[in-house]
Amino acid sequence: MFHEVVGDAADERGESTVPTGESPDVTASELRSAFAAALREAAAEAGRTRLTSDLGLDAASVDAALDGDVDELTVADGAAVLALSDDRDADVAVAELRDHLLMGMTTAVLDVDTIAAGIDADLTGQEVQQALEGRAAMTVGELAEIAALIERRKR
Repeated sequence: MFHEVVGDAADERGESTVPTGESPDVTASELRSAFAAALREAAAEAGRTRLTSDLGLDAASVDAALDGDVDELTVADGAAVLALSDDRDADVAVAELRDHLLMGMTTAVLDVDTIAAGIDADLTGQEVQQALEGRAAMTVGELAEIAALIERRKR
């Protein structure tokens, strides 16, 4: 789900024409746009009624998913929306995302304090750790920041 969007964005960016000497890095902005597009499509397919009745999302979260304004939408709610369109378990998708992020951190040799210092989201190292472990909610905007940093450092 979300980690697949990151992978697709990185693959597309890597195949694009990049001037010599420049890195084909995926940006947080590009990931936000990709997440928004995926969520907007899944939310439109599911419909407002299903999002509220089946998922129990509040009106603001439903509007965010339908409008693609997903920066403040929680990753858990976003995964639930995406899970409706491909008949997957949202909790499993969030666990896979966490695993993907942690493996990326290992590959990129990143710790939570380095991530906190390298992103625009106003998070401390401890808050990044809590979000990655699932002890605190992570927003889609924060996910975009963290995932983009990890992708940049992996290359």
